Amino acid sequence: MRVTRRAAFGAVLGLAAGSRALRSEASAQQPAGTAAPPRRPPTVTRAAAPGTLAEFEPLAKRRMTHMAYEYVSAGAGDEITLRENQIAFDRLQLHPRVLVDVSAIDTRVTLFGQALDFPILLAPTAYHRLVHVEGEIATVRGAAAAGATLVASSFATTSIEDMANAAPAPLWFQLYVNKDRGFTRDLVERAEAAGCKALCLTVDSPLTGNRHRERRAGFMLPPGIERSNLTGLGAATAGASHRLESTIYSAILDPALTWKDIEWVRGISRVPLLLKGVLSPDDASRGADTGAGLIVSNHGARNLDTVPATIDALPRVVDAVGGRVPILMDGGIRRGTDVLKALAFGASAVLIGRPYLFGLGAQGADGVTRVVRILRREFEMAMAMTGRRSLKEIDRTVLWR
Repeated sequence: MRVTRRAAFGAVLGLAAGSRALRSEASAQQPAGTAAPPRRPPTVTRAAAPGTLAEFEPLAKRRMTHMAYEYVSAGAGDEITLRENQIAFDRLQLHPRVLVDVSAIDTRVTLFGQALDFPILLAPTAYHRLVHVEGEIATVRGAAAAGATLVASSFATTSIEDMANAAPAPLWFQLYVNKDRGFTRDLVERAEAAGCKALCLTVDSPLTGNRHRERRAGFMLPPGIERSNLTGLGAATAGASHRLESTIYSAILDPALTWKDIEWVRGISRVPLLLKGVLSPDDASRGADTGAGLIVSNHGARNLDTVPATIDALPRVVDAVGGRVPILMDGGIRRGTDVLKALAFGASAVLIGRPYLFGLGAQGADGVTRVVRILRREFEMAMAMTGRRSLKEIDRTVLWR
């Protein structure tokens, strides 16, 4: 039995892309070798308090506009990689160990000189004011209450200065290199002046992906909402659509970005640099040669469809880099067990995107805090159940095979 692309695509129209739903009884009885059906978010009543990351999505969907929900949840193409980002985690089984003293669990990690209480960061995501009226300010407050580091997006609807002023702890900053290199230099200087402790350069986006759901929903920034960090490029660019109608290219992304520009960015920056969007082991090795950290990412499956799930790409990248630089990853993480599996394959930390946006949409700053706390608690439980008391004890033996 095979699931056709038409059937898979039809099924995914109802799929909340950031969700992790429980398998149904029917799927549990499915014959070996057949394709698993897409997972759907659970039904949550208005009175229910979300207890898993998946349970925030239906609550957020009721509060968000259709356009905003489709923008956040959509992937590229037939959304095959979007589904794989989560399903690939499910294929990995854990190797529990017993009779280990796990009365104390230590999740602390140091990244680029910054001490973190746990290895979960909030990935850069755009347009928070589409999700909640307070936008990135609510996200900053929610992240701070949970003790999580937020990576601010170049495409934020709040300026990096205002975000930093609202943040009691340092932010990181995500950068797209613009065709105007002078503006890009100024943006890096603004982020550093605002106290950002690391720079995450997105390298997988010479243009935006083929996102059908986003297109059908008529995505555009409403009046009064703009990319606040890009206003120096002019009002037309700060509010421009993702792609010009007459070309595959974008008004705000530089398709000419190459490895020589990585050295240029390193030269204008005084904080640690990470390259975000690496999947190829060859690219990872070359990136490590520059001294930059790496973020294994397929852009939340929003750019090129049918690329590997990030958890599948991670071990190859780790092997190619050989410990030269720290490696982080994002994509598909919905459970604490997912965090454990990523660290078992060699990631120093993980980032989440859609889950905290749904937390923001459902409950504002409190929802962001709740999402992080749920994931952190689940991660600590997974560590204890596999007999791992600290991050240094997590390696590939955590996995069954």
